[in-house]
Amino acid sequence: MGAEDIVEQYNLDLDRLPAHIAIIMDGNGRWAEIRKRPRLFGHKVGAESVQDVVSFCRELGVSALTLYAFSSENWNRPENEVSGLMSILQNYLKAELPRMQENDIRLHCIGDMERLPESVYKSLRHTMDETSANKSMVLSLALSYGGRDELCRAAKKLSRKCLAGELDVDDITPDLFSKQLDTAILPEPDLLVRTGGE
Repeated sequence: MGAEDIVEQYNLDLDRLPAHIAIIMDGNGRWAEIRKRPRLFGHKVGAESVQDVVSFCRELGVSALTLYAFSSENWNRPENEVSGLMSILQNYLKAELPRMQENDIRLHCIGDMERLPESVYKSLRHTMDETSANKSMVLSLALSYGGRDELCRAAKKLSRKCLAGELDVDDITPDLFSKQLDTAILPEPDLLVRTGGE
């Protein structure tokens, strides 16, 4: 069922849809375990569903979609699971670049990208660079992301400016602080969905 069918079936008012939807991608490993499958099988199925979600949001005219895909805490998972997740991410980036270009979708990343394996970082950077001029929707992937970590990195940016004499500490405002966040280019989320079912 396409976006047009759903709009008609549920009588959706497109002028009242969320501008920014955020999705915490949770529960894929547990979903697989319940089905007696490896956790990575669940992560792969979850990644495949991302394509449908992105396409659907783009069709509806959602201007920003954020997918919380890999938290900073996820680095503590078993090495083979982390490696598998990174491989799924890299394959997704390579496979989806043509579709992002075709649908005028810009890829953005929030999180500590520098912690990613070099090959994954390069693929991510390449996809972001290639889609940087696209304007119809911003797809943000939260990778190696943690809210406290993001606040820490923003505080460090401002601290460095103060130490360099570029900024007076009394000039720091909530607005200035928010401009240092990874999410500075995005509107505030209107809808947050957690998929794990908890």
